[in-house]
Amino acid sequence: MPEPYDVITMGRIGVDLYPLQTGLPLARVEAFGKFLGGSPTNVAVAAARLGRRVAVVTRTGQDAFGEYLHQQLREFGVDDRWVTAVGEYPTPVTFCEIFPPDDFPLYFYRQPKAPDLDIHASELDLEAVRSARVFWMTGTGLCAEPSCSATLAALRARNRSGITVFDLDWRPMFWESPPGAAADGPLDNRPNSAADGPPDTAANNRPRPAADAPPHPAASARYREALAHATVAVGNLDECEIATGEREPYAAARALLAAGVELAVVKQGPGGVLAVHRDGTVADVPPLPVEVVNGLGAGDAFGGALCHGLLAGWDTARIMRYANAAGAIVASRLACSSAMPFPHEVEAALTAGSVTATTPRPDAPAEGTPAVASPAAPTNAPPAASPPPAPAEPPPAAAPQPPPAPAKANPLPPPPNPERPHDGPGLFRLRPRPPAHAPPGSGRRGRRPASQAAVRRQQRAADDHRRRSSRPRLTGRRRA
Repeated sequence: MPEPYDVITMGRIGVDLYPLQTGLPLARVEAFGKFLGGSPTNVAVAAARLGRRVAVVTRTGQDAFGEYLHQQLREFGVDDRWVTAVGEYPTPVTFCEIFPPDDFPLYFYRQPKAPDLDIHASELDLEAVRSARVFWMTGTGLCAEPSCSATLAALRARNRSGITVFDLDWRPMFWESPPGAAADGPLDNRPNSAADGPPDTAANNRPRPAADAPPHPAASARYREALAHATVAVGNLDECEIATGEREPYAAARALLAAGVELAVVKQGPGGVLAVHRDGTVADVPPLPVEVVNGLGAGDAFGGALCHGLLAGWDTARIMRYANAAGAIVASRLACSSAMPFPHEVEAALTAGSVTATTPRPDAPAEGTPAVASPAAPTNAPPAASPPPAPAEPPPAAAPQPPPAPAKANPLPPPPNPERPHDGPGLFRLRPRPPAHAPPGSGRRGRRPASQAAVRRQQRAADDHRRRSSRPRLTGRRRA
């Protein structure tokens, strides 16, 4: 029998196209970075970064983006044997806008249907799902068939064995609107739901339905059915309200325990995280201070670290602190999947007590990816190991001097390519240093402009030259 996986996640996958320029709407963004995306897939990457043996169950389109996702999964150390292709639907693409510190609108392109919602129960390796030490599923997997039936089949196969995590993952745009719902319902799609930041002010001030009227009855019913098979539930306040009808953190945690889980984790954004165990253990952990670059993906890093801590057998408070630190590290970086931290980075953040933003250079590779030099790419920087310039010739002296040592070659950098003057991928454009002989008025730096006195001297010299050249010349010799 093969060795069981530490973590198997099931659900959404896609390509994230994140702008490489922050503080701009999509209409003004000129360059994007391409990344592996999808919440449960990112959780798998986060757990793999922390040293766990991980696989993911999902589907992509039968296209170039699907091939890219397979490549990325393998590079991150995530087993892709259960990632299959669907010929009828394209691989989903997600855009976002980055307005730090707390505004990151998402734009999903999953029409006519996302391949990850076309997972069939008959295609599942239920023995592998049953034997995994942690099985992670999400609320999005319940929003449509056949994914909903497949997800519930996997939960029933688990039969509450091991650790079964239900990420409440509420994305209302993936669900059909309930009958009679207003166009602007009580729970809109929060832009920063992946980072579990505070809901927007309009959503907070909007009137909410009565306690006995769930915001989305169909979603609430499916969430309750899944909770009966889970041992851990994780969600922010909006997601807890969908699952339980409660928004107050402690009330939501108690309602999740009553629904059947052993551990309820309520993420409160700036309020930190609350974890309540059925044995009475309570951990209310404040957030780790962080300079936010992009909050998207912080919740997925939290999830991967949560799995890691549960497998390690740590106490609840330590798990929450560790997961908080992992999420803060990703929030301090531009990317998502490639920004997932390694164990030493999480430990360093916990030791420091805060996380500083690490925005990459525009021409640097994404976090966690190796730098690959391109031979065709021009550069204006000299080689790192360039020897010092040769010494100047000594001045002549009365006494004979020994000949100077031969000068070593000082390799010069290749000339800049005029077709592409060393520009980064969208953040800014670097112009090559102009030559010292750049003509005046060329708009580039050259020789220092002459002083007014020097200009007058040059003018007088030119006038004298013209006067001399205008005098008539005598031919032949003058007679005596």
